[in-house]
Parts: sequence; C-alpha cells; structure tokens
Amino acid sequence: MIDNQTIADQLILLSKLMEIHGENPFKARSYALAAFEIEKLNRPIATYTAEEIQQIKGIGEAIGKKIQQIIQEGQFPLLQKYLATTPAGVQEMLQIKGLGPKKIRVIWKEMGIESIGELLYACHENRLLHQKGFGPKSQESIKNEILFYLSQKGKFLYAEVEPFATEIWQRLKQQFPSAHLTYTGAYRRQLEIIDRLEMLTDASPEQVQHVFPEARFQQTKTLQLIQPQQPPLEILFTTPESWGSALFVHTGSPEFVKNYETQFPQVMSRMYSEEEMLFTAAGLEVIPPCLRDDMRWIEKARLHQLPQLIQPTDIRGIIHAHSQWSDGLHSLEMMAKACMQQGFEYLVICDHSQSAFYANGLTPERVKAQHQEIDALNEQLHPFKIFKGIEADILPDGRLDYPDEILASFDIVIASVHSALQMPLEKAMQRLLKAIAHPFTTILGHMTGRLLLSRNGYPVDHNIIIQACKENHVVIELNAHPRRLDIDWRWIPQAVESGVMLSIDPDAHQINGFQDVRYGVLAAQKGGLTATQNLSSMGRRELETYLQKIKQQKSS
Repeated sequence: MIDNQTIADQLILLSKLMEIHGENPFKARSYALAAFEIEKLNRPIATYTAEEIQQIKGIGEAIGKKIQQIIQEGQFPLLQKYLATTPAGVQEMLQIKGLGPKKIRVIWKEMGIESIGELLYACHENRLLHQKGFGPKSQESIKNEILFYLSQKGKFLYAEVEPFATEIWQRLKQQFPSAHLTYTGAYRRQLEIIDRLEMLTDASPEQVQHVFPEARFQQTKTLQLIQPQQPPLEILFTTPESWGSALFVHTGSPEFVKNYETQFPQVMSRMYSEEEMLFTAAGLEVIPPCLRDDMRWIEKARLHQLPQLIQPTDIRGIIHAHSQWSDGLHSLEMMAKACMQQGFEYLVICDHSQSAFYANGLTPERVKAQHQEIDALNEQLHPFKIFKGIEADILPDGRLDYPDEILASFDIVIASVHSALQMPLEKAMQRLLKAIAHPFTTILGHMTGRLLLSRNGYPVDHNIIIQACKENHVVIELNAHPRRLDIDWRWIPQAVESGVMLSIDPDAHQINGFQDVRYGVLAAQKGGLTATQNLSSMGRRELETYLQKIKQQKSS
C-alpha cells in the first residue's frame, strides 16, 4: 500500500514543476496545500473511499481523482507530463537549498542553464548578478549550497541504508545458514553517513553470485552489486581460518587498523579464525566495532577501562516530543499512551514556543491550557507521568522565547535555534552562550542545527559550549533524529570527561518517531556514552529528583 508521504511528495513535486513552467500560481499552490493536508492524516489515505478523499480539506474532485490514480498506479499522468518536459538537471536544482521554483525558472528560461554544473560555473562568473532577484549574497549562498550538495552525492544516512542492508543479509543467510556473514566497514562501525556497504563472508564467490546474478566481480575479486537509490554493496571473501583477521581489518577505519598494526605487529602478522583473538593476543579488552574510528580506545582497552556502552533498552523515558498542540501529528493523550505501551515511564512533551508561528507555537495562554490537560492526564495515567516541557526558541539576540514567569512553569526547557541559521562563529557563540546561561535552560537542543546531507550546521566552538554547559548545569541533547544526530558523536568523549550530562532525545513529531531513540543510541555508543551519563536513561522518580536538584543549583 502506497503511503501518505509518497503521495504528498508527488503532489509537492507537481506544484514546484508547475511554478517552474510558469503555470497559474494559485493552481500550482493548490497541489502543495493538498499535500500538506495529506501529511496531517492519521491513517493511510489509500484506505479512504473516493468520496472521502474529495471531502478532505483542500482536495476536492479534481485533485481527488489524481490522488486515486497515484493510489492505483503509483503515479499520475499530469506529473509525468511535467517530468518529461523538464530537463533532469533543472529538476535536480530543486535539491539546492535556497533555490525555489521562481528562481529556477529564471535560471532555466532566461539564462538557458539546464544543469547544476552549468549553474555553478555561472556563479563563478558572477552571471546571476545580472538577473532580477539575485544579489552578491544570494549568488554566494547558491554557490556554497551547490558545492555542499555535490560533496554529499552518493552518500546515505545510516537509517536509510539499514532496511536494504537487513534485506540483503537475510537473503544471503537464508541461502548459507552455516556460513559466516557480517557487514564490515562504516556500516558495522555505525557511522551516521554511509557511501558503500561492505560485507564479508566465507561462502564461495560462485555461490554468492548465483544469489545475485546481476552482481559483477571487480579486479580485487570483490563482488559488487549496484541497485538504484542504494549505496553500492561490495561483498568480500575469505576463508574460515582467516575469518577473524579479515573481519578485524575490514571493520576498523584505515587509521585505526594502521595504528593497531604499528602497536602490535606480531599480533597482526598471524591469521586468526575469531576476531576476539586479535585483542586477547595483544592483552586488550575487545574493542566494540562502533569504537574503531577513534584511537583513544586502544589505550583504554589496554588499561581495561572501556566504557559499558549505553543500549537501546537503557532509555526509560521519551524526552523531547511534539504533539498536536504545535506541529506534532498525534494528541498528547495518544502519545502518552503509546509511551506506556512501549514500556517507557514518562514523556517530556516539548512543543514549540510562540515565535515558531510556522509550527503553531504555543502562546502563553495556550501553554496554560496545555498544562491543564497534562495535569488531568497525569491523574488518569499515574504512575506514568507527562512532564511539562517546551522547546523554547533561542532568539537572534540569545534570549529565550518567553518571559521568566512563563518559563518557570515548565519542568524542562529545551533551548534551540530554529531561525536565522546563517551566522558567523562569533554571532552563533554569543547567541548560544547567552541561552545556556539563562537560569531556566535545562537542555541545549540540537547544538549546531545541522541536517545531515541537507544542511551544514552553524559554526560553534564545541570546547567553549561544553564548558559553558558544565558551569551552568545544562544538559546537551543528542538529538536522535537520523538527519540530525546533533551533538556530533565525535564530541561526546569530551563532554563526558567534562562531567556534562547528555540526553538522547527523539525530537518525535509522531508516535513512530519514538523509534528514533535507537539511532541516537547507536551514535552515542560511538562516543563511548554510558547509561549513567544519559538523562533519558533515568527513571521517572530519578528524573524528578535530578530536576529539583538542578533548579536548586541554578538558583543558588
């Protein structure tokens, strides 16, 4: 069954293509508005009758019929018509941040540019400055966004790759149940961005190719499988006798393996059937694959001081979720009951604050109304608890988005930047440091504002931010959304060593978003985080005690 997001994406694409072609803007916008309504539905639109579809706000008969075509055929002729008459390079321009349909129309129709490469060259020659609607700043921004986009092509989020990787592994394991079969490389190390999948097996190459006849052997005797919209899969072959050695070499980053070879040449000169043997022979604890990007863990393993890494089962509550009070998909009651069903002890609801008008942010009056609903639900759902939280915007001058008397009514305040993201380092630091120093800030949300493969974060000095959070008793969020994973795991060791608490939070805008905590845990493991250093691993009563203690420390 086709899902709502796929249908909405097709309507949004049609809306943009119609604008690029100069069609009636109101007609084009009607498809985007219909997509917006579809994204808000609580059940698959494919289960609606034709009459029910047409009765949805903003849809009507004409668009309703097109939606039915998508449901039945996976596509619809009107979109195919525009796709066929729009050069592929022009369509690709829609992926460039800051380039909307109107600007793309000027670039294509008035400048005759039909590819991103041509557009980048035009930016270098300052050709955009001669067009209406473009200035030096916008041209420079477009150039930088193109360079970023090109640098990310061929890369995938771990979460995007995981279903494909699981399917391939299960398919091969079913064929070769007694063979060793393990992913190696970046995927086994749980890197947040993957450019290729590497798998090691001691099954024979001929047997594996029989399963994937479309795969081709490379010069290195590696079987490579290329499939659309997925990273290339490279299957490496070894023998049972050398399985452990091959798995070790192909798992660690090149720098990690080289460092290990330098420190333990005698160990690396032999072949091992089990990976653990390479650590035992060197007198080390076994270093988990996720830690084999960072050299520091070799010394920790030598001293038998490796951390007991946090696990998904260590998350005891959902911190940072959005309900229908702002831009979430589900009601507060639905989200709370879903938490209970999934075994969580509490929910910290953190809807958007008032300046986030685009996300239906809460005015002070609506904050009070939400708190009344929370109080009623807490009586009904006890011992489960909904904590009163807010994701307060950090305004451009560093202030939080409510007066102190409103902020004082929350159990938890997550301070986050959502607007005016284009900042130099000095401005970003002034803004964040002022927010961290605010007496009501509990958690610093998604520190850099990055969106992996989509947007660079604003620059920050992590050292200074971590120290400021320590001094002001502020927790640093590890935003678990697969496209954020912010704070970057590479800075987790320093935060932990500084005594700063982290919080793995899903930033969930619907019930399914609770599952994202797992991706946050995978990233946290790479930074060596333990459950004792994570706020959302606290039980309900432990969290209540912690919050009281922090408020006392901040007020003293």
